[in-house]
Amino acid sequence: MRTINPSEIIDAVASMCIKANTELPDDVRAKLEQAMAEETSASAKEVLRQLLENADLSKETLLPLCQDCGLAVYFVEIGDEVRIDGNIRDAINEGTRKGYAEGYLRKSACDPLTRVNTGDGTPAVIHYDFVPGDKLKIIYMAKGGGAENMSRATMLAPAQGWEGIKQFVINRVAEAGPNPCPPTIIGIGIGGTFDHAAKIAKKSLIRRLDDTHPDPEIAAKEKELEDSINKLGIGPMGLGGKTTVLSVKLAIEPCHLASLPLAVNVQCHSQRHEEVEL
Repeated sequence: MRTINPSEIIDAVASMCIKANTELPDDVRAKLEQAMAEETSASAKEVLRQLLENADLSKETLLPLCQDCGLAVYFVEIGDEVRIDGNIRDAINEGTRKGYAEGYLRKSACDPLTRVNTGDGTPAVIHYDFVPGDKLKIIYMAKGGGAENMSRATMLAPAQGWEGIKQFVINRVAEAGPNPCPPTIIGIGIGGTFDHAAKIAKKSLIRRLDDTHPDPEIAAKEKELEDSINKLGIGPMGLGGKTTVLSVKLAIEPCHLASLPLAVNVQCHSQRHEEVEL
């Protein structure tokens, strides 16, 4: 049984918050460069060029990629041979406070009714899972308001099937238009329950953009959706072009035989996330 001191968690979380908000992931950069090379629209090429330049400046200056540094979301995998010498939720929240303060990241957490800011970027949204082994993995995601506001969850009738799912997803992206700062990444959760579909949709966003789903049928559906969405012509920042989405990720789990839960979680082009294993 390994014991982990909360101070290790606090420092690791703080570092992740700063790095994710100031360094564009390599797979996202590669997708943006590929999109710029393939675009035929001059305005689309210019927007993509500016996004890459912004990423370079952010890494150089350690200033955030975007003024919206998001609400802190974590996916935590706790090994069954790990013991935390304290409260893991408190440690993650303290690490969030430290990272957002030291990185000069905008603190966006507020009361949903009074709109009073909590002042320190917390509380974070934390999802836990328990896995075999003696490791603790913490995955951080900065979820900006512009993209999150364009996300939706619904309960389709089972008879609507794949065609109903496809139509809902395409319509959602079309209705969102330029609001989530395209080119976006779309995470889709199918199955489980109303709340679980939303969770797995969000978790699918941590996959690398250049990966391929291990199930060939699901991989084909991801490509089908990506192609269909890009035919909408919304383009980078809504100015037109071939690149409305950089990638579509599907997560599918069993559901009740009377239900077809569906969630569409939209993520902006920066795709800010980091992970650490302790």
